[in-house]
Amino acid sequence: MARTREIVIKSTHRGLRYEDGRLTEVLEAGRYELPDTEHRRRNTPVVEVVLVDMRERELLLKGQEILTSDKVAVRVSIITQYRVVDPAAALEKVESYADRLYSDVQLAARRSLASMTLEGILTNRNRLSEDILGDVQEAASGYGIAILRADVKDLVFPGNLQEIMNRVLATERLSEAQLVEARTKAEREAIEARSKAETERIAAQARRETELVKAQGRAQTQRLQAESDAEALRLHAEAAGAYADHPVLLRVRELETLARLATNAEARLYIGFDKHAELQHAE
Repeated sequence: MARTREIVIKSTHRGLRYEDGRLTEVLEAGRYELPDTEHRRRNTPVVEVVLVDMRERELLLKGQEILTSDKVAVRVSIITQYRVVDPAAALEKVESYADRLYSDVQLAARRSLASMTLEGILTNRNRLSEDILGDVQEAASGYGIAILRADVKDLVFPGNLQEIMNRVLATERLSEAQLVEARTKAEREAIEARSKAETERIAAQARRETELVKAQGRAQTQRLQAESDAEALRLHAEAAGAYADHPVLLRVRELETLARLATNAEARLYIGFDKHAELQHAE
């Protein structure tokens, strides 16, 4: 009976099973029995298991000196987090996936920085990280590596350039803040002007409506007064006609008027006696 040996693969790893140097299987976590290579029979295959770590790992590129598009040398440090997702590709397609990943990140950083100016790097540092991440993700997927993140950790500039650029950035931020403040002030003034114009429009409309109501009221009053005057004239005309047709009614009206005057102690009544005497004398 052939002797066997036992191996255990942890959940953090995967095993590549080789028979006579050929990859035959990717082993998941668990316990496996393999032929004992020291006491194997003749013509039985040589079985070997290579473990691959599947945990997340970190790669640091420190102090890479690279020229920008405007020929300024900067030193950049980049942190890349990654993990193996295809253990067979990671071991079969490249000699060392860690070394290959180091080179890919380095080249991606050089390509990105070479296309950016110094000012662009300072004002948009995220673009550098995004460029590196996008470039390396595509390359690393070809040999079984997933890039989780790639961030610029440090940027170092030559001489006093750092201080100069910091002052430039501070000035730009101040200018942006002043621009925002000016825009805010202009928008506030525009809103206030629109509000004032709307208030004046509403007030003018209210005044016009008030004047219209007053004019309508005056016209109505004048119409009613005219109708009242016309009615009074009509009544007077009817009364005059009645007095002309019936003189006795006029006499009765005179007597009623005298009676009302008699009730007023201060009323004075003047009767033309001289004219009456002249009429008697003439007779």
